[in-house]
Amino acid sequence: MSSPLKIAIVGGGPAGLTLGLLLHKKGIDFTIFELRSRITDEELAQPVGSLDLHEETGLAALKECGLLEEFESFQGDTTEAQVIADKHGNIIYSDEGSGTRPEIARHKLTRLLLDHLPPSSIKWNHKLLIAASKTEAGQNGVELDFGQNGKLTFDLVVGADGAWSRVRAMLTDVKPQYSGFHLCNINIRNLTTQYPDLAKMTGTGSFTVLANGHGVMAQRSVNHSARVYVFISTKDEQFATTTKMKNMTPAEAKDVLLGRPDLFSDWGANIKELVTAACKDDTAYDPSMKFDIKPIYSLPIGHVWPHHSCATMIGDAATLINPGAGEGVNSAMLAAWQLSQAIVKAHELADRDIARLRDVLSRGIEEFEVNMMAEAAESARGTVEVGKMMFDSENGSEVMAAWFRSFMPPSESTR
Repeated sequence: MSSPLKIAIVGGGPAGLTLGLLLHKKGIDFTIFELRSRITDEELAQPVGSLDLHEETGLAALKECGLLEEFESFQGDTTEAQVIADKHGNIIYSDEGSGTRPEIARHKLTRLLLDHLPPSSIKWNHKLLIAASKTEAGQNGVELDFGQNGKLTFDLVVGADGAWSRVRAMLTDVKPQYSGFHLCNINIRNLTTQYPDLAKMTGTGSFTVLANGHGVMAQRSVNHSARVYVFISTKDEQFATTTKMKNMTPAEAKDVLLGRPDLFSDWGANIKELVTAACKDDTAYDPSMKFDIKPIYSLPIGHVWPHHSCATMIGDAATLINPGAGEGVNSAMLAAWQLSQAIVKAHELADRDIARLRDVLSRGIEEFEVNMMAEAAESARGTVEVGKMMFDSENGSEVMAAWFRSFMPPSESTR
């Protein structure tokens, strides 16, 4: 079913790509505009975060895309196994996972979706500067200003353009709020061969240490590597600048992380070794690399925006929440599926009557937004509770371990 409407999807992350693929399967034309360049084979080989997809959301969307079987071939870099240690490095909990939330490297999920989209449907290196309502020949639309790539007008624009969405800026004045945390991303390449003791400690899946409002987490990644996350609890939104870490190399930032008593100076030797190895490895890989430290933001729980007949949002653009509970990408992919259903249904009901199509589509999207935001508010509240469990205690590791023990069957929990 072709569409008489021009549809734009701003953002080529999991939400935008999922929506595009679902529309493509129904023969509805669209264009995805992505800020970045197309992912390369070299980038695919680099350590990256892993995403656990949930049966009722992310996996359900992949099933609708017809990609569940192929998805299995993209797995294997990391398992669902969990290891939790106290800040001194003593393992206090481990399990092998429930088998219901398979992991996939973020880049591989992108590649999986991209492989099934027409190359001509995606415009790379397109940075959206401004989205604005526009009326032309009596018809409402949205004009997208891509700077040197020109201005284009569409009948429907879907903002899947992340935390600082330009599409959101057109729809509402609501902006992301600082969450009280900074996140540092560092990597260890060839973990199993370079640091076999660390590989044994962190396990085949995720490794977590939480204490004093901070956290160190490691997750196995592609090519036997590991992505290491350092969470820092601080009221200072400019912490990366205040400490000058954002202008340091990872090797230099390591001294700040492990030298300050309000950070990690009194943590165990093996946890410090994990952070040290990652910082050193990143700097050895690229001596010009700056330390990756950023404040974490989220949108207010329960926020909504006035319905716009020609624009809507999905993913972080609509429902930005803190990482930790693994809900972000799953909610985004579910929203993409639900929005695709509204778009497809409108085309089926209108039968190429453009005026009716616009009306039915607007009402369908408005209903979609109400449902999505209600689900997002519930998910966000759950994520906040998980965040409190992890970071609002002097011994977050023990709190988290007790939580896992409460619902993991004894046969699957080894401590």
